[in-house]
Amino acid sequence: MRAALCSDAPGVHAARVTASCAARGPSEPVSAAGNRPARRVGLVVSGTVQGVFFRDTVRGAALERGVAGWARNRADGDVEVVLEGPPEAVEEVVEVCRRGPHGARVSDLDVEEQEPRGESGFEVR
Repeated sequence: MRAALCSDAPGVHAARVTASCAARGPSEPVSAAGNRPARRVGLVVSGTVQGVFFRDTVRGAALERGVAGWARNRADGDVEVVLEGPPEAVEEVVEVCRRGPHGARVSDLDVEEQEPRGESGFEVR
């Protein structure tokens, strides 16, 4: 999934993005579908979240919903996640992070809204 700025939306999506840009203006990022603004959040997930397939679970949930971003383990035992895509889909993946996979115990979830950057794909770092 790639969010595009209205001013740089190339290729096949250009017509849909251009139509939606008229309502928003030239600089508001839109989702790859071209019909909604993209949302980007940064998460820090605390608890028993390493060694329990947390990052892979998040990757699968994100890819199923067309959300881009990345997830990585931190030296302090937390997992850091960035999600970008349609707002409803991003919120669904945030909820997956809140629950975690079987074996995880999420004790805290910090969510920080960020400016969309046009993230594409999902990487486990």
